[in-house]
Amino acid sequence: MTAALIPGSFDPPTNGHLDVIERCVGIFDEIIVGVIGNPSKSPLFDEVERVEMLTDLCSQWDNVRVGSFGGLLVDYATEVGADVVVKGLRAMTDFDYEFQMSQMNRHLSGIVTLFVATKPEFGYLSSSLVKEVSRLGGTIDALVAAAVAAAMKERHA
Repeated sequence: MTAALIPGSFDPPTNGHLDVIERCVGIFDEIIVGVIGNPSKSPLFDEVERVEMLTDLCSQWDNVRVGSFGGLLVDYATEVGADVVVKGLRAMTDFDYEFQMSQMNRHLSGIVTLFVATKPEFGYLSSSLVKEVSRLGGTIDALVAAAVAAAMKERHA
């Protein structure tokens, strides 16, 4: 059985995140979506809210579970029994950062990171941009699931 950990802040979860998760569903026996509780960021949604959103969004897949963690990714990967880490990449700038992180994770624990290129229609999509568009009153309905859009509209009301 092969388990993949897909980590991220997911603040908010976007259609790009869901695309990466969905593509992994068909490849790995088990998917663990790990919400990072990053104390250096000021999230729009707290860790519990993001886990709840992702749990709801991923309920369509039987082999996906959602959790959260702080600290080292490699420690969480060991805790949940992940064999591999999966990271979505939008552009070369993502690759530069994620490649360094993957090498450090490999050095720390031996875990392998697989990179999944986003579909072209999600190449520009980031949680930061979605938050900015929503905060300024723009339409985000094509960028996130309906429940996430509703939660963001409520948060920015």
